[in-house]
Amino acid sequence: MDRRLLILALGMFSLGTDSFVVAGVLPQIAHTYDVSIGAAGQMTTVYAISYALLAPTLAAVAATVPRRKMLLWALSIFVLANLGTALAPTFGIALLTRAIAGLGAAMFAPTATGAAAMIVPPERRGFALSVVVAGLTGATALGSPLGALIGGLGDWRWTMAFVAAVGAIAALGIYLFLHAVPMPPAVSLRKRLQPLADARIGQTLGTTLLSMAGQFTVYTYFALVFDKAIGGSPIMLSVLLVLWGTAGTITNLVTGRLLDRIGARKVLITMLSLLIIVLTSLPWAATSAWTGVIAVILWGACGWGVLVPQQHRLVELAPNLAPVVLGLNNASTYIGVSVAGVVGAAGVGFLGAHQLGYIGAGLVATALLLSELASRRIAATARPAGVKAPASA
Repeated sequence: MDRRLLILALGMFSLGTDSFVVAGVLPQIAHTYDVSIGAAGQMTTVYAISYALLAPTLAAVAATVPRRKMLLWALSIFVLANLGTALAPTFGIALLTRAIAGLGAAMFAPTATGAAAMIVPPERRGFALSVVVAGLTGATALGSPLGALIGGLGDWRWTMAFVAAVGAIAALGIYLFLHAVPMPPAVSLRKRLQPLADARIGQTLGTTLLSMAGQFTVYTYFALVFDKAIGGSPIMLSVLLVLWGTAGTITNLVTGRLLDRIGARKVLITMLSLLIIVLTSLPWAATSAWTGVIAVILWGACGWGVLVPQQHRLVELAPNLAPVVLGLNNASTYIGVSVAGVVGAAGVGFLGAHQLGYIGAGLVATALLLSELASRRIAATARPAGVKAPASA
């Protein structure tokens, strides 16, 4: 295994941990700053929206900056921002540092994936990308639960210090081992946004945004939704988060095979439909440890099972712009997470945390509808005029 890829994966691991870890320590943050749970949840929102909006912009604006320098700058900003969050004396400063951490993440993620593709031979680029992206998905199975455990056994500020430490180790690895990185072809911001003019791509990206918003409306307030199943135990909270992330990681591996057999549409219908059922069941399933474990496993499996068919669909629609549309899909994911923080806060205030599953299910149902509209449009453009679509299209 190329250690340069592992270092880039470690950087993505720190970014992913920072994205998801706040959910595990949210009650502590709210207590520290004497704010509501809904307000504390905006720490996830500002990070996600900063990441989502700045990633495509910075990728275009900084296209001529040497890749090694860009990666080191990105992680330096990311590490200092997380240390700033750990030391923040007020909630306002904590929010500001979270937005700055999102800036560092937005600089690092597209640069890291681009660098991974450039430092290996062309025949190994797919593998290189999978290794780097595995760092991000691995954060859901290991990084976020570990951060939540650190916060539960000590203080949430140590959780942010843990994220900063992982980012610093990645930066040191890049400084020591990643020297010459070829520059990728420059792509303007206008060209990066050009695929949005295609309604099929727009509807597919909308599916990603709404499905992520649906499940993260619940995930952002995980510790509250599952408080009865957790019973105040930081270890139980970590176990549930590990199961959620592990189920999603396994599903990501399995869905690739399913796509080859039954196609993206059937996989999406299955995953989104099951996700709606699971989220709808949470008001009662989250009341005990055993039913909570089952619900979390199914939720993680179905929720993360949407990403691979979405990416597959986008690459098939725009094979010549694959990195661009995948970047837009990543931005849609984080916009969905930022929307979830706001929607979830309103839901906690009006309905209570235990009812958030219904709101999440409604958003996922809308995503399923949009996915079907995209499927019909894709089928219509794929066949000659006057020819009816087959029943399975």
